[in-house]
This record gives sequence, C-alpha cells and structure tokens, in this order.
Amino acid sequence: MSFANHHVEPMQLDASIDVDVDVDEASDLSNSENYFQVIDSAPFEVETYASQYSGHSKLIRLMYIADHCPPLQIDALEQAMKYVKGHTFNVSMYLQIHGKLVAAQNAQPGDQANVEPLDNGWIEKQTKLSQIIFEKLETDLKNYKTNSIKESIRRGHDDLGSHHLLCGDLTNALKYYTRSRDYCMGDHHLFSIFLNVIKLNIYLQNWAHVSSHIQKAEAGEFSSNQANKSKMNCIAGLLKLVHANYREAAERFVKAHIDDLKSLNDILSPNNVAIYGGLCALATFDRDELRKKVLHNSDFRLFLELEPQLREAIGRFLESKYPDCLKLLDELRDAFLLDIYLAPHVKQLYNLIRSRALIQYFTPYLSANLNRMASAFNTSVTALEDELMRLILEGMIQARIDSHNKVLYAKDTDLRLSTFETVLEKGRDWQMKATSLILRTACSRNGMITIRQQNYMPPQPQQPLSNNTAKATNHNSNESSFHHSLPSNPQIQSSHHQPSSPGNSMVSCSPSSPPATNNGCSSDVCEKYN
Repeated sequence: MSFANHHVEPMQLDASIDVDVDVDEASDLSNSENYFQVIDSAPFEVETYASQYSGHSKLIRLMYIADHCPPLQIDALEQAMKYVKGHTFNVSMYLQIHGKLVAAQNAQPGDQANVEPLDNGWIEKQTKLSQIIFEKLETDLKNYKTNSIKESIRRGHDDLGSHHLLCGDLTNALKYYTRSRDYCMGDHHLFSIFLNVIKLNIYLQNWAHVSSHIQKAEAGEFSSNQANKSKMNCIAGLLKLVHANYREAAERFVKAHIDDLKSLNDILSPNNVAIYGGLCALATFDRDELRKKVLHNSDFRLFLELEPQLREAIGRFLESKYPDCLKLLDELRDAFLLDIYLAPHVKQLYNLIRSRALIQYFTPYLSANLNRMASAFNTSVTALEDELMRLILEGMIQARIDSHNKVLYAKDTDLRLSTFETVLEKGRDWQMKATSLILRTACSRNGMITIRQQNYMPPQPQQPLSNNTAKATNHNSNESSFHHSLPSNPQIQSSHHQPSSPGNSMVSCSPSSPPATNNGCSSDVCEKYN
C-alpha cells in the first residue's frame, strides 16, 4: 500500500493506510497479530542495514523486514540465511528461513532456477557439532564445580549460555546466564551478566524483566563507569519507547555517547539511537530543549550525523519551516515502519509531531486562514478542521473555528474580566475558610468538639532592676563568707543573687521583708553589707 497508489497526502492523520495505535497499548503491539502493516517500497538496502547489527538481533530484524516488506523479502531472507549458516548452529531458524525463501522465490514471475535446495549436509553437520560442543561444555562445568573455582564456574555458565544462544535456544541461554551471577567475582563481570540477561529478555520481549534488571544494573557501583552508563541509558530508552513514554525515552537517548556503543550492536545500533532519540525529542521537547539537548548536544549530534535527513527535519522544525519538516519525515516513514521496535509507535509519534507543529504555527497569530494552513500542512481543509477541533477540545490551542469563512481565530482574553474572576475566586476561598473557622470555634465552645492546643509558653519579658537594688558578686570566696555571716533564722528568705562586676557589695533580704520578686529583692527591705 504505497502513498502514490492511494493518493495519501504526507502526514495526513485520517489516512486509511495507518493502523490506529493507542498509547497505553503500544507496548504490546510488537507481538499483536492485529498490527501488521505491509510496505510496498524499498526504503534502504538490506545489506547495508544488516551490517549494523550482529547476533540474534540481526536475525530478528531481517525476519521482520521479510514479513512486512515484499520488495525486500528475498534480500532479507538471503542475508538471514547467509548469517545463520556462517555464524550459528540454529538449524530451526535455517529451516524456517529456507521455507519462506522458497515460497517467496516461487511467487516471483519468471525463472525459478534460483531456488536454493535444502542443505541437509549442513544441517547434519551443525547438529552433531552443536551436540559435541554442548557435552564438552557440560563436562568442563562439572569439573569446575568439583574444583570449586568460582571464576571458572562463572565462565562455564557463560559459555553454555552463549552456546544455547547460537543454537537459538533462548530460554536455556537465559537460564545459564542467570546462574552465572552466583559465581561473579568483580563489578566488570557483574555488569556483563546483567547485560547478557537484559539482552535475552529483549529477544524474548519480557519487558518487565528488562526493567527490573536495568534498575539493578544502575544501582550497582559499576554504573558510575561512563561506558556502562551510556549503554544502560540506551537500553532504558528502548524500554521507555516500547512503553510509549516518549519524553523519558528521549531524555535517555540524548545522554548516550557514540564511542560506548560499539559492543551493543546485538541490541541497538548508533543509527537506532539517532532515530529513536530524534523522533521522541521532536514529539515531546519544546524548542529550547530541542536546541540545547539535541542539535547543540555535541554527543548526540554525532548520532544525528548518521541520519542526515532526520537531522535536517529537526533543523527545519526549529526554523518554523513545518511543511518542509513534515515532508522530510514522511519520506522516512517507510524506513521507520520496518523497525521492529519503532513501527508500533510511528503513527503516534507522527501525530504528536504534527500537533506540535500546528500549535507552534498558529501561536503568533490572532487569526489564520484555514485554506492557507491546509496547503502548508499538505492536507485538506476538512481534515485540518478535525485536527484543530481535537486540539481545541484538549486545551492545546486557545482558539475558535469559523467554519463558514474558514478562519481560525485566537481566543481573545479579557484581562480585566480575568482579574475580576481571580479576585472573586480568592474572596470565595477566604469566605469558606472564615466560615469554617467560626463554626469550629462555636462547636468547641459548646463542648461538641475538643481542640488540642500546643504547649506553647510565650517568652516572659524581663523587667529592669530598680536603682536601689543591689547586685551580688560572682567571686566564690566572697559569696561563701557572705553566707556564713547570715543569721540562722529560718524565717529569713534567701535572696536572689545576681552576678556583678568585681568590687560590688552583697545584699540580703531582711526577715520582715515580703517575698522577693522575680527580679530580685525589694529596695526598702534590704540591708547593705559592706
């Protein structure tokens, strides 16, 4: 279903060629049988595309292209078969690829002499060799366990996991990789184990396990390593993309460093990082973030150099040349739809990018002609009205549509009325709080409720001493002699002794004086002792 055959305008939202993608269910679309879109164009060369990947990821992506793009089906299957026969023991994958390749070549018109017969000799040879290697690795692991050498046991589990992966047995490979963690001796080995387990869970699309192992890997001490951090950011970005958290995915991808991803091509390639991060950023970042975090980011700009057309589209978006941006993105659409992880999210991402373009296009104006606007966005006036209506209802554009005159008017905001409404709202809020306080006080006064009061003692103001009040000295010797000189009458009340400067005299209350005040003795009932 090509755009030319169906006369679908670029970036048109209501095109029947697209399949509706719900954001909440986008993470399950990669396995959904209902999501199947056929691409009738050949957006890239299969050999160049396949050279970016290695391992089981290469086979997964080539098989996805073969299933969704008839023009590239034979090339993709031939590349997959070449890799399987040269680098793996995966006999079941070889049989599957050969069956599809024969069916595809028989469906082609013309000579059918190019159909490759089934290589039974290779199948028998690889089966025997795989069994011999497995038995040897199992024997070695038993010997390592007998000798109780932890490093050798870990290496034995890793070797068995890698062997099962080459045979296409992902479940057993994951089992052996997981067991090797119990015999890990250092941070480097621990990170390698986490990476292998995450890789297998991505192949199996167990995204919940991928998320838990990413958290464990980032919590480890080895996560401070720049290369490890960059790899985890890319894998976490892929996880966020699968779960349709596009902004968080963009934040992760823009933190990656291209030099740290050389050994990650069995999961992602640098081109994938550029595409995933660029599209997610274009759909969720504002203009300042796009400029600072994407185009002016020296690390991420190296990724964008691998995808010049996407980099140009982002630049056109920042220059407010939205028709050019959308046209460039539309040219890349078929290539994006052949990516196994990105394909379920292409429609949603393109819708978000288009909505942001519409909002930023109309923001500087008080009114806009819908005919000119539809021409700029390569769509019809009716479809544009539907898009604008959705944006207005969602509160993303403050405007009104004049369907008769085909004009979009910005909503006029009366500042005076807005101020009065704010004041009235504040008054109603204050009235409600005052009424509530009065009611609470009345209920407490009538014993209906009990209000707990905090034990708060306000500070007592300190009154100055009178002029006639004497001050006590702070010398211990004088104070001791003074106490010995006092009469032993129990009715005599002891006075407050205030420390004074050296040389001052001592004072004492007389027996007939009233009790001393808080600030010292009364002036008319004290006797002075020299």
